[in-house]
Amino acid sequence: MDLSVVICGEAGQGIQTIEYLFPNILKSHGLNVFSYKEYMSRVRGGSNSTLIRISDKPVRAFCKKTDILFSLSPGDVHLLRLLERIDDNTFVFIDSNSETKFNTKARIKKVPISSLALEAGNKLYSNSVVLGMLCGLLKLPFENVLVAIEKWFCNKGTKVCEENKKAVKLGYDYVYKNIEMNIETKIETNPSVKDHILMSGAEAVSLGALAGGCNFVSSYPMSPSTGVLTNLANHSRDFDIIVEQAEDEISAINMALGAWYSGARALVTTSGGGFALMVEALSLAGMIESPIVIHLAQRPGPATGLPTRTEQADLLFALFSGHGEFERVIFSPGNLEQAFFCTMKAFDIADKYQVPVFVLTDQYLMDMIYNFDKLGEIKSFSDYIVETAPDYKRYQFTENGISPRGIPSHGNGLVCVDSDEHDEYGRITEDFTIRNKMVEKRLRKLKNFSDEIPAEFIGNKDFTHLVICFGSTREIVLEASKDFENLAVLHLQQLYPLPSNLSKYLNRAKKVLLVESNATSQLGKLLKMEFGFSDFKTLNKYNGLPFYVEEIKDTLQKFMKGEI
Repeated sequence: MDLSVVICGEAGQGIQTIEYLFPNILKSHGLNVFSYKEYMSRVRGGSNSTLIRISDKPVRAFCKKTDILFSLSPGDVHLLRLLERIDDNTFVFIDSNSETKFNTKARIKKVPISSLALEAGNKLYSNSVVLGMLCGLLKLPFENVLVAIEKWFCNKGTKVCEENKKAVKLGYDYVYKNIEMNIETKIETNPSVKDHILMSGAEAVSLGALAGGCNFVSSYPMSPSTGVLTNLANHSRDFDIIVEQAEDEISAINMALGAWYSGARALVTTSGGGFALMVEALSLAGMIESPIVIHLAQRPGPATGLPTRTEQADLLFALFSGHGEFERVIFSPGNLEQAFFCTMKAFDIADKYQVPVFVLTDQYLMDMIYNFDKLGEIKSFSDYIVETAPDYKRYQFTENGISPRGIPSHGNGLVCVDSDEHDEYGRITEDFTIRNKMVEKRLRKLKNFSDEIPAEFIGNKDFTHLVICFGSTREIVLEASKDFENLAVLHLQQLYPLPSNLSKYLNRAKKVLLVESNATSQLGKLLKMEFGFSDFKTLNKYNGLPFYVEEIKDTLQKFMKGEI
């Protein structure tokens, strides 16, 4: 069974507290859970909502279906924004004191959210009342609820903790005594889920960076990438990481390059506008052949755009940014496990090939949360730094274009780097022959780049129709496509260089559909550029929300019938 719950209200009303506590309570009860929040770019007010899916099976995708909806605010503004997700099967709970002109077939139930909060001690406890009501509707053991509440509020003082516990209990008891719904809310539990990991995308990228040996991060906060910076800051003392909030993005990336030069493994985490400021230093990384890992969490642009929403429109920006010609690698993980391993691998690839490596995520991946069993084997990372000799040449010509990388004070050699064209020792030159050899050396690095992450094929091996996606659309596409015969999914986590096994699937498919969260099919343009392949249909979404499972499923039905 799969139950979808949506909580909506204004920023500042405590939806985030429910978003944290409710999934943890559900997991502790042995239920699988997925949550995703969509929110406006403001500290107070606006209209925000969080989807929480609950199931006896793993759930990992955003959906339109809403079984239960709670509104924390009076009036219809939030309900109208969610109108396309409400139907005659939805139970809508609003405050008893709220007047509504909401005209829908949804079953509206008025419940005393604000009055119970006042009875507990403060109207601000409305979110705790709603949390209690949700747990009561699902008949979750109240002792589990109480444990979570005490843990969350214990450091906010005895009065606040006790009054929130009272608010939760009042909400819980109210629905037990007064609410009857004609839907099945009893979901079969699985005891093993209690021991699962519950993680967000920002946490997955942060922990992947730690596993990859990251010991220096410098960034300027920018949604939706900031979660990675704050998570690493929280772990900085435990893992001996230097975390620097720079004065701007230009300083941040130059600090990271300096850190790599001195032997650290550095990360910058940013979003489109912030990365735009980093582009000059990206070219510097190309010229001095410095490794660097750039976490680029996409949001809708151009300029400020929709700063708290999601999109996949920076793929070509990441690929073509920077002046001059130099190599780079772009990864784009499709779920939390991939976000961990992909980020971990990014450090190894950057260090091995001495090139910039992008981890391309988006707001949807950053803010999603779900439970999973375990991450799998974590391998120790390699050390590519060499001890320098007195005649050390930082840019020594080699067959594969990769020179031994030394760092200052590790050996007797001089580690000379320069943003100007240089000779093998790193000293400035305008010798035309050396210039040609240096350009060719830098472009030779990825000639033999093995497919570190091959294209992931999922589905019927005798497929006729193929859906191709990249990054965070993976789980949504997989759920939408699971009931179609002769249909397979190809997910690309390695976007550049494109994996070589991609071509065999393109050649076998009779029809291809690309699913992308952008307006111009940037992956399609890349396929055409790299493989000369352009015989595909497209499904694009770019309003700031992720795809719903249902809308991809509707498109797949037309795709299989030949209607698109």
